Amino acid sequence: MRTVTVVGASLSGLYAARELRSQGFDGRLVVIGDELHRPYDRPPLSKDFLTGRTDEAGLELADPEETAELDAEWLLGTRARGLDPRGRTVVLDDGRTLSTDGVVIATGASARCLPGRHPAGVHTLRTLDDARALRHELTRGPRRVVVIGAGFIGAETASSCAALGHEVTVVEAAPLPLVPQLGPDMAAVCARLHQRAGVRLITGTGVAGLRGTDTVSGVVPAHGALLPADIVVAGVGVTPNTDWLAGSTLALNDGVLCDDGCTTSLPYVVAVGDVARIGGLRAEHWTAATEQPRVAVANLLAGRTVETVRSVPYFWSDQYGARIQFAGRREDGDTVRITEGDAVDPAGAGFLALYERAGRTTAVLAVDRPRSFMRVRRELVRAKERVESATR
Repeated sequence: MRTVTVVGASLSGLYAARELRSQGFDGRLVVIGDELHRPYDRPPLSKDFLTGRTDEAGLELADPEETAELDAEWLLGTRARGLDPRGRTVVLDDGRTLSTDGVVIATGASARCLPGRHPAGVHTLRTLDDARALRHELTRGPRRVVVIGAGFIGAETASSCAALGHEVTVVEAAPLPLVPQLGPDMAAVCARLHQRAGVRLITGTGVAGLRGTDTVSGVVPAHGALLPADIVVAGVGVTPNTDWLAGSTLALNDGVLCDDGCTTSLPYVVAVGDVARIGGLRAEHWTAATEQPRVAVANLLAGRTVETVRSVPYFWSDQYGARIQFAGRREDGDTVRITEGDAVDPAGAGFLALYERAGRTTAVLAVDRPRSFMRVRRELVRAKERVESATR
């Protein structure tokens, strides 16, 4: 294998480039990125970057010395618009073609936009440019901010806006924020975090439209009165960036379909990060994007699946001064048991909750209990490894 092309200068794309070099690939390495920026860390965009505690330099994932050591060709500000598996080429937006022996798909996902017209003052928050634009507006004096969606991005953005002194309202279509991830009991805890910070939380309604001709002036809920707004942030999920792969014969379904080793249906093509649906699941979390590339690169260089992803799903979120951590796989019907602290007052000393099914722990949730959380997380990993060893 003489040339490997990483499509996506993202977190997972950078980690894939690192793994290629650390696993012995010494050929031509090309990294394509549609943004002009070198790889940067996205989680702080909705938190420390938005509030001004971190600048752009603090987001960089690799310093100049490491970048030089990777000895990669960086094609930034360049989009891939096609993959030709027969000719083993990646087609670029400007018409160029890159011959390659292997491909790592790391194109991530794009923020979903609200349907209809978007007057000035309506934002999404996915990229550095998105965060720059929103931060600029938030520095122009007190604003009425309406955040649509109480998922991780929406909740973190609402938290940052409240910390900056803005009047914040969050609109969530579900009965409670983060119900799919945490279940109803623990989702109610997250709802209290919003409310105790003075953020108005409206649940159980979607958005019918926006008001304002040139600049947004309000949000129209599907149920309820008009919400005045100077700034609107849509945190309504993401769409995996797979359009450029149409016609490639790759299996696509809400992401690039892969086996448990990040290997796709095409030889010498693997996928990692937010764009990859691995073993039937697509994980939109920082930890997955950093763990998958090691396995994907090992399989790419081997030409077949020799390793599989074994990690237990894990994510965290910082909201209103509290750190929320979750690991494992929750299912409807799991019971929840508080083993430390008090979930009634999540903004106090925090708590630890175990999700249980048929007498075993399936997941763990913690608010400001990092040491206890890590202990249970390690136990979940060991339990998963025992099950996998027994089934081989």
